[in-house]
This record gives sequence, structure tokens and C-alpha cells, in this order.
Amino acid sequence: MTDVEALNAAEAGSSHNYVLTGGKNTHNITCERCSSLILLPQKAMLHIDTEFFLPYMKKKSEVSSPGDGETISEFWLIDDMFQFENVGFSNTVDGVKYLICADCEIGPIGWHRLDNKKAFYIALSRVKNKP
Repeated sequence: MTDVEALNAAEAGSSHNYVLTGGKNTHNITCERCSSLILLPQKAMLHIDTEFFLPYMKKKSEVSSPGDGETISEFWLIDDMFQFENVGFSNTVDGVKYLICADCEIGPIGWHRLDNKKAFYIALSRVKNKP
């Protein structure tokens, strides 16, 4: 089963608004909190084959415990960091950079492992996908 087929099968019970064309985002991807534009349409591919633990969303200045977070398996995959319209990167932690909204500094909305220069992940549950 392809990512798109699996997503279509699960969409009825999901709280996310996925709109796809050929497995790519059809609409703008924006910050859930401030609605800042993160990605334009057709820049991200649906990816549901990887599970990754992300800390709970918070502002950059807020403090949380290291174990506070959730495992996420539904992501937008971007293969070029220059496709982003408005995203910030954290300092490196164990070979991973976390992605945040560059405007309101809420995050992490996604992650990037330094050993793969062609894979940037944005969690579907942490952004909006709307026209």
C-alpha cells in the first residue's frame, strides 16, 4: 500500500485535513499558532513510514522536561531546505536539528537529521494545510 493509499484509508478517522495531488500538498502549509507561511503548494511529499519522537510544542523561551513529547508518524517530507518559506532551525541535539516557525518561534514542528541532507520532516499534526 502506498503512502497516499494508506492515508486515504485512514482519513475518515483522522483529525488532520490532508489535501493531496500526486502525494504532494495541494495547499499552503502554515503555522498552527500564527498562520505564517511555511511551505507553498507542491513542495512537500506525504511520508508516513517513519516514526520520530518530538518534544511537545512550546515557544523557544519556554522550558520542558526532556521526556515530554510524543511519537509522530505522519510527516510532510521536503528534500531541499530552500523550499521553506519561513522556518527556523534549532541547535544540533544528538545529530538532529528541530524545525520551528521562524515568526512565532513555536516548535518543534519538525526535524532534520544531519546525516541526510535531502530529508526535512514537518509533522502534519503540528501545522495547518489550508488554501
